[in-house]
Amino acid sequence: MSGVALLIGSLRQGSLTRQVAQALVAVAAPVLRLEAVPIGHLKFYNPQLDDAPLPEWTAFRSTVHAADAVLFVTPESPGPVPGVLRNAIDIGARPAGRSAWQGKPGGVVRVGPGPQVAAAPGRHLQRSLQGLNVPTLALAEACQAGSGALFDERGQLADRATREFLLRFVVAFSSWIELHRRRGGRASAG
Repeated sequence: MSGVALLIGSLRQGSLTRQVAQALVAVAAPVLRLEAVPIGHLKFYNPQLDDAPLPEWTAFRSTVHAADAVLFVTPESPGPVPGVLRNAIDIGARPAGRSAWQGKPGGVVRVGPGPQVAAAPGRHLQRSLQGLNVPTLALAEACQAGSGALFDERGQLADRATREFLLRFVVAFSSWIELHRRRGGRASAG
């Protein structure tokens, strides 16, 4: 079973983005091992520290390196990628020539209550991942529109159609990781 580093672009506990990420973890359990990688504690990237990186940067980079793939869950926002995700991407991409992202299969899940469902962050994130040589499944952007009504009072996914949608996404993403593995990519047997 492949291990996937799950990066969540919302720091707020109980946010729709976090709820969808937790639902993905639960739905994926039989197919993929999604492990949320904390990013809120990462200090802002500063290239002056490349020669003596902060311990949390080193630990983050090691976690991403060890994963078979990466999955980004980004909330709807008016601009590009949320700052917390942008910082994590920058930290993982450095120092030059030793990017933790290099060649790692990736996916993007966009989350939002409105009809645009994180369109701007999703497009910007896709472009960033292309620049980092993260082969991202062409149709791997799972747009999840909805509201808190998708979840019950315990925060569990209650909507059957959404559960089925997320499961289809997870199966497609798992197939993408396996295809990348067979083509000689970085993903390894998990």
